[in-house]
Order: sequence, then C-alpha cells, then structure tokens
Amino acid sequence: MALTLSGLINVVLNLFFVIVLGMNVNGVAIATVISNGVSALFLTAGLMRRDGIAGVRRTDLRPDGMILRRILSIGIPTGIQMAVFAVANMIIQSAINSLGTVVMAASSAAFNVEVFAYYLLNSFSQACTTFVGQNNGAGNKARCRKVLRNCLLEDFIFTASLIVLILFAGRGILSLFNPDAQVVATGYTRMLWVFSAYTFSLFYENIAGYLRGFGISLVPSILTVLGVCGVRITWIYTVFPKQGTFSAIMAAYPVSMAATAFLLGMALLVFKPVAEEEQGFGIKLVRKRTVTVSRTISS
Repeated sequence: MALTLSGLINVVLNLFFVIVLGMNVNGVAIATVISNGVSALFLTAGLMRRDGIAGVRRTDLRPDGMILRRILSIGIPTGIQMAVFAVANMIIQSAINSLGTVVMAASSAAFNVEVFAYYLLNSFSQACTTFVGQNNGAGNKARCRKVLRNCLLEDFIFTASLIVLILFAGRGILSLFNPDAQVVATGYTRMLWVFSAYTFSLFYENIAGYLRGFGISLVPSILTVLGVCGVRITWIYTVFPKQGTFSAIMAAYPVSMAATAFLLGMALLVFKPVAEEEQGFGIKLVRKRTVTVSRTISS
C-alpha cells in the first residue's frame, strides 16, 4: 500500500511540476523526495498504531548492541557487494558506449524493459531471506529447506512466464523508446542474451538469500562479487577487445551468472547451515515463547 501510494504521488507530482509549473529535472527530483517522504510517514503511522500488528512505541526505538552487530554483519557485506556491482556496470557501460549511439540507445531501452523481470526474480530472493530467517529463529531447519525449494520453483515459473511475455511483445515495447529499426533489433539482441542468463541468476540469488537467512552474509557477497563482477570485468578487458562486437559484451552476462551460480551452489554444499536452535541461539527464545503462551492460555 505504501509503495503504491508513493508511486501514484510520484507520477502526479512529476506531471504537475514538469507540465504545469514548467520545471525540468529538478521538478522530477522534488517529486521523488516528496513521494518517498509521504510513504515513510504512512509506514511510520502504521507501525505505531496501538491496534496494529507491530504496535511499535517511541520508547522501543533505541539501538540494541547485539542486534545491531548482527544487522551490520549481514547488511555491510551486501552493501559492499552492490557498490562493486556499480563499478562493474560502469565498466560494461563504457564498453557499450564505445560502439556508438545506436548501441547505447538500444542497450538503455532494453535495460528499462529487463528490470521488470529482474525485480520479480529478486523478490523471491528477498522472500527467501525473510522466511528462512523466521524459521531459522524458530529452529525449524526442515521448513528452511522447504522455503528454498519453493522459492526456486516459484521464481522459475513466474520469471519465465514474464520473460516469455516480454519477449513476445519486446520489439513493440522497445519501439516505444526509440522507433529506429536498428535500435530495436540491437535492443532485442541484448534482451535475449540477458534473459538467457536469468536461470543462473535466480538460482544464485535464492541461494544467497537462503544463506543470509541463517546470518551467513559475507561468503555469498564475496562469491557473488567474484563470480559476477570479477568475471565481467575480466571479460571486458580480455574477450571484448578481440571481437569488438555488442554480442561479445552481452556474452559476459550468462558466463558471469553461470560462474556465480556454481560458486553459490558449492557454498551451499560446504556450509550446510543449521538452525539457530541447533546452535543453541534459539533455545532461550523458544522457552520464553512457551512460557508466554502458557500464561496466555491459563489467563
């Protein structure tokens, strides 16, 4: 609800600032800030509702040392991973730019279409982390494994279905960005290369989400950086100069994602994460919940 509200406000304010007030990119920026602020207020009000699910109070909003350390141990490696991703993408973009304006326009248009499928793909990875984390805290390792299986299966079904729809209407969608026939053809080539790699991507994204649900964040981040960023950067500086074609750049996507899927698959076999209760972390929590439930029933 908050994201939908933010998106609608963003669209309306974009039109108002640009068309009605005649502003340019600064109007778009202001609209984004306002819509995000409204979304944040909406969520904060929902969290602090006394009759709501969370029932957060202002006195609850203080740091807890142990929880903060665990959050940072999971969040910092992921943040560094995304920063390195940005560097790898800049290097790929520089190689694309060297091929001229037609390739630049085609790649940009295709990327704007591809992100729809990637957001769907990545959402299952986020769900995997959430559900595995919950069941890990409850000491239910069997359900953690079930979550991974379900996320992999459902991610494949929904992402593959969306990719088929996008490819079916791909040329028409690309022509909305740029009607030039060469731009459309080149953009469609990029989509074919990138979408062919999404099977590997959904595999390693969900495994990384699974491991993070157990609090293992550093290893998947390092392996993803090595597999995705390392392979792509190496590819651009070694393979691309010998061929100098757009397809030579795009081939870096399936190669790097396949390498990353292999690395994360091996990490899953090596680490074999156990639930918190098996490690002794969740025993006190389980006992506390049991006492609380018993008191509630007796009252």
